[in-house]
Amino acid sequence: MVRSYERIGSSWGLRKEEAEMGSCGNLARRALETEMPIMVKMQELLRGAKNAVSLAQGVVHWQPPKQALDKVKELVWEPSISRYGADEGLPELREALIRKLHHENNLHKSSVMVTAGANQAFVNLVLTLCDAGDSVVMFAPYYFNAYMSFQMTGITNILVGPGDPKTLHPDADWLERILSETKPTPKLVTVVNPGNPSGTYIPAPLLERISDLCLKAGSWLVVDNTYEYFMYDGLKHSCVEGNHIVNVFSFSKAYGMMGWRVGYIAYPSEVEGFAAQLLKVQDNIPICASIISQYLALHSLEVGPEWITERVQSLVKNREIVLEALSPLGEGSVKGGEGAIYLWAKLPDGHTDDFKVVHWLAHRHGIAVIPGSACGSPGNLRISFGGLTENDCKAAAEKLKRGLEELVRDGLV
Repeated sequence: MVRSYERIGSSWGLRKEEAEMGSCGNLARRALETEMPIMVKMQELLRGAKNAVSLAQGVVHWQPPKQALDKVKELVWEPSISRYGADEGLPELREALIRKLHHENNLHKSSVMVTAGANQAFVNLVLTLCDAGDSVVMFAPYYFNAYMSFQMTGITNILVGPGDPKTLHPDADWLERILSETKPTPKLVTVVNPGNPSGTYIPAPLLERISDLCLKAGSWLVVDNTYEYFMYDGLKHSCVEGNHIVNVFSFSKAYGMMGWRVGYIAYPSEVEGFAAQLLKVQDNIPICASIISQYLALHSLEVGPEWITERVQSLVKNREIVLEALSPLGEGSVKGGEGAIYLWAKLPDGHTDDFKVVHWLAHRHGIAVIPGSACGSPGNLRISFGGLTENDCKAAAEKLKRGLEELVRDGLV
């Protein structure tokens, strides 16, 4: 399946006709037919917008724990830092992660591989679990990088399920029907909990039902737990475990380690051959995650989860500020925000071209957000409230509110 790419400014990718004519010579079709990363599009868009503030990228405003940074500063001259490490990760980090999985996630039958971020973890899993031509399942609004991972590895049958109109929760009844009716059975089902781009939390009973449906059908379930600590209003994150389940985790958001690139895979220990096949992929992509980054992850774990939850709770105010800024869209237009760092907002009727709205907001009002089209849901916006301190968030929210008020009142002018 080839999708046409939208253009804002210069070209972001090939249109169908260009791909079919081979205008890029002998480049791989799987690359040509993979969507251009939305963050690359946003970076290009913002180059032409003066003094634009971003509520687009999924980042946090804090840095890693100071005591952890101080410890890795001392390691710079250590020779082992500049050498290759074990493909699956530093032994001491893996041991610490196993303890963390036991105590915090109630995962007791999982082994660990450390990766260069959660995105690389997901690519590892797609290459290990899926063949080109397999069908896979995800739910809209979906995480754009996961969708691209399927595209670029030759998976042409991406079945995108609906979310509940009121909650955006994955539709388990739809999943049950798809898993029973699609032949051959979809190889893999993936969800993000809490959600990116929606900020929606999947309650434990629903997650268990999704797991049971996958087990019955013989499908893998991959759960992205990147935002496990980002829970609000007394909600608690939960994980599921089984020989058909793989969990993905990340240090990027929780510890402010976006640029250090450390994530990890918790895969079923009892599945024979899983680790060996995963190692083949790992050795041919990063070999191993950055050694100094892994030590920073190890020392960050030592500060304990309380360090994270204290900072996450400071985002509650940001969420309130952005919610108020979205009020011009009207009652019922905003969903999510129960977890993660995102709110999901429906644009006024008639504005299905959300790329055009995003371009207009950036250039006319100096505020950047993500178009819902990038997540399989045109006519919506993803707004991130994690990347700015409270004062900066207020300033950004003021720009957003002014823009939305004008959009509702006058349309795109």
